[in-house]
Amino acid sequence: MVKRTSRDIRTANRYEVLRQIIAESPTSRQELAAATGLSLATVATLVGELIDLRMITEVGFEDSAGGRPRGLVAVNASGGALIGVDIAETYVHVELFDLGLNVLARAEEDVRPGESLPEQVVGHVAAAVGSVVTQAGIEGARVLGVGVSVPGQVDRATGIAEYAPNWDWHDVPLLDLLTEHIAYPLHLDNPLRAGALAELWFGAARGRGNAVVVNLGTGVGAGLILGGGLHRGVSNSAGEWGHTTIVLDGRPCRCGNQGCVETYVGAPGIMLNLRELSPGSPLLHPEDQTATIDALARGMIEQDPVAVQVVRDTARYLGAGIATLVNIFNPEVIVLSSWVAAALGEPLVAEVREAVARHALPRPLAATEIVLSPIPHAPACLGAATFALEGALSAVTQRSSAARRSGPVPLK
Repeated sequence: MVKRTSRDIRTANRYEVLRQIIAESPTSRQELAAATGLSLATVATLVGELIDLRMITEVGFEDSAGGRPRGLVAVNASGGALIGVDIAETYVHVELFDLGLNVLARAEEDVRPGESLPEQVVGHVAAAVGSVVTQAGIEGARVLGVGVSVPGQVDRATGIAEYAPNWDWHDVPLLDLLTEHIAYPLHLDNPLRAGALAELWFGAARGRGNAVVVNLGTGVGAGLILGGGLHRGVSNSAGEWGHTTIVLDGRPCRCGNQGCVETYVGAPGIMLNLRELSPGSPLLHPEDQTATIDALARGMIEQDPVAVQVVRDTARYLGAGIATLVNIFNPEVIVLSSWVAAALGEPLVAEVREAVARHALPRPLAATEIVLSPIPHAPACLGAATFALEGALSAVTQRSSAARRSGPVPLK
């Protein structure tokens, strides 16, 4: 077990206080203490540090029916900018946020078949990051950091993409490659963690102590919120649920195993479900995942029998897999997220609920909601931006005392 230092704890507390302020602006120190479980004295100290760092600001006092009015603080949205990068198997999507995590600019680059070499993907990321900075018209010094969500298993400490099965990446020094093109501080993790953080901050997991965010895209996985916080596992590998076996000796998976959840409910797996049911279906676009999923979504609305059956079959596999998450983690909510879930929407969710009910144990199932992510755009970008925010707060931990003694220090 890794021992947390006092510096780690202080950074985590500062991060939690800022998270609450962003979510609840304006708010009082007393409300922050109640929401975080920290003492009022600790909250007052952390609020003072965040004010010195220009991340938050005093905004007056709340109305009082008697007694001393409470001072209110709010996020200083113009105090800096954060960039979130969502690297997926078919696209690179980038968003630039202010400190209130409001989107100021967006850019997207297509990743075409055959363009999955690390250097090619890095080129797309660099182009999109440059685009959002230009669109927003901000000075580079205001960018506090860039959070990057990359598929597969990631070593956060070294910035190495250890394994991305859909691209056959092994031990790619992604942080070093990105640093050659991007001058801002960089923070890497994967979409499971990014999606979970987005839901924890602003989505269906907000205010929930235990939640599972199921990422449905080209790849499949589960971000875990346990005990009110993100669960990474001992080697930052928690949540690789998409590579658990659902069918013995089933379809081959790019991870090298057979019968993985991903091979039946990821976008390529859904395309195979369609091909097996109706090889000549006009719904099938053999070289285009997005077009196929969109066609199935339209078919569901129109009650096309092939589309209905494909989504139902997909939901059967997905429901059986989610039932294991319900039984093992006993969460308050399971959130279906990412682009496949967004495209298929509530019709998929309704089918999944029925399928889960056939497989999960009654007691944990009764305590679990299954919902579609309410985040309208790119949850992985939003979550990746929080990686950058966490990194920025960690970077100033050692400078906060000096900042209080000498006055505000410009963020760099």
